[in-house]
Amino acid sequence: MTAISVVLPDGSTRELDDGATAFDLASSIGSGLAKAAVAAVVDGSLVDLSTTLHDNALVSIITSTSDEGRHVLRHSTAHVLAQAVTRLFPGAKFSVGPAIENGFYYDFDLPGGATFSADDLDAIESEMRRIVDEDQPFIRSEMTPSEALALFADQPYKCEIIQRVTAADGDSLDAGEVGSGDVISAYRNCDDFVDMCVGPHVPSTSRLQHFALQRTSGAYWRGSEQARMLQRIYGTAWESKAALQAHLQQLEEAAKRDHRRLATELDLLSFPSEIGGGLAIWHPRGAIVRRIMEDYSRSRHERGGYQFVFTPHLANGKLFATSGHLDYYADGMYPPMEMDNGTYYMKPMNCPMHCLVYGSRQRSYRELPIRLFELGNVYRYERAGTLHGLMRIRGFTQDDSHIFCREDQLADEVASLLDFVLSVLRAFGFDEFTFNLSTKDPEKYVGSDEIWEKATDALRTALDRHGLTYGVKDGDAAFYGPKIDIDVRDAIGRSWQLSTIQADFNNPERFDLEYIGADNARHRPIMLHRALFGSIERFFGVLLEHYAGAFPTWLAPVQVRVLPVSAAHETYARHVVEMLAEKNIRVDSVDAGDALGKRIRAAKLEKIPYVLVVGDDDVAASTVGVNPRGGDVDRDVPLADFMQSILAEITEATAKAMTA
Repeated sequence: MTAISVVLPDGSTRELDDGATAFDLASSIGSGLAKAAVAAVVDGSLVDLSTTLHDNALVSIITSTSDEGRHVLRHSTAHVLAQAVTRLFPGAKFSVGPAIENGFYYDFDLPGGATFSADDLDAIESEMRRIVDEDQPFIRSEMTPSEALALFADQPYKCEIIQRVTAADGDSLDAGEVGSGDVISAYRNCDDFVDMCVGPHVPSTSRLQHFALQRTSGAYWRGSEQARMLQRIYGTAWESKAALQAHLQQLEEAAKRDHRRLATELDLLSFPSEIGGGLAIWHPRGAIVRRIMEDYSRSRHERGGYQFVFTPHLANGKLFATSGHLDYYADGMYPPMEMDNGTYYMKPMNCPMHCLVYGSRQRSYRELPIRLFELGNVYRYERAGTLHGLMRIRGFTQDDSHIFCREDQLADEVASLLDFVLSVLRAFGFDEFTFNLSTKDPEKYVGSDEIWEKATDALRTALDRHGLTYGVKDGDAAFYGPKIDIDVRDAIGRSWQLSTIQADFNNPERFDLEYIGADNARHRPIMLHRALFGSIERFFGVLLEHYAGAFPTWLAPVQVRVLPVSAAHETYARHVVEMLAEKNIRVDSVDAGDALGKRIRAAKLEKIPYVLVVGDDDVAASTVGVNPRGGDVDRDVPLADFMQSILAEITEATAKAMTA
């Protein structure tokens, strides 16, 4: 039999029989790899294991423990979900079912506008397990659009996708999911179920053992509020029972830490229906933490050589036409307000106004870099179904900075920004980071190739200079410049994208920003966008979940609570409060109206760092009983000693935060 030679990722080659598949390659390497394999990459394309290999093909095997492998598992499980629903709900229409982070979903249109119940989820999951046990193969086929329309004639959402793909202005997202305009691909599980998809998928349903359905929600078709409301089922799928259980346990812990619940329990903020969705009201305790965050940010920026600016909440539409927001971001903006002197919009970003500050007069090369900073309120229209507490909100405050620099200053500025970002994140208790460098989309960009290369090299050099490991997202940059995204890992292992350093060649061009160089010629500055918190609101939400509401002492809204044992000790308790307050310690007290145990439990539920209990002996000796959060009770502590101790703790933490 004729042999072929394929190239492995390490550069080695392997001989196989002509007609061998990717699965045959995995099997030839080892039974363990064959068991773990779910797909392959052949010459840069992700394909099924059943794909036939050709001579000199560059091949890598994708296993279920990799990110790509889990994506294949989850997308395959979404197909099984759709099959189970159509079995149990005759006449159900299914639309789209992608893999998402840690799971998958599928959207359905049930007969008569019915909705799913909790009992339905149990029945659907049981049916999915029967399909898994049936070991149905995923068999790929290709067809013309007309053949696909005939095959899916009873599925209107599938037909709409086919029509969009084949239209002259076909939707590229749909094309990426089901094929090109000329060829539609599909996968059949059995005689009574087939779904459109480019794949790849696992070889058979028996590979999908470890999954769980989680919840249902409503979802508008194609995200449009004018379209039909569909029923969405979310699920999660993993490569092993242990991985699934670990994820479910993390979700359970995350539910306990949900910032929306904690914000209510700790009286930090609320989302009153009277002001509309996605808009928060900060209560006194939440406002204390926010003020500390904002004061910290102002202080760090002042020390970092930034100049403070203030800009209005709305502007004439001409500004956003110049910046390009009306061309590229109109769907994310609030509707225009027609006034007698023009059309106005609430600002979605601060950068256009910062460009106006820079452009307000002629600039010299000696002035650069110019670093502008603003705690600026912005407003973005998020669809109701996407709102999520402080994590997805319509009105928020960015710790927004824009740096205007010369090309020869770019590398040093980026390196300095990276130091700044990491120091701020560490100050608030994060010490695990993930970095991603996004590079130019070869089809969509402004500026010269040369300046893109220099800017990308500057970002890469800054990461390398810090000895940081980072991923590269080729082609993922915005059209106006490369960027570094910084994710943090929280106390239970979740990743949050918070800070960004973004180069921008577009706004300086659009606003005709210039400086006079040493050669007396006019030059275009480079603009850097940078937010450390991202937004005050979202960062607060992440912090709240990271600490499960138990803020460190320096950040806690109430640092000390004083509890008299009985009414006879209330005068001394007030004295303790006065002494602590004189030292700017945030302290309150609760008189002896309720039993002491009940008041202590209430303070613990409020996650106050220190509870001081005072009784007869304390009144006589000027002492306190110290009940620290998470620690052992220490009785008969001299009040002066406690004051010295907590002040030292706060001072040390604050100093560390300022120099992190």
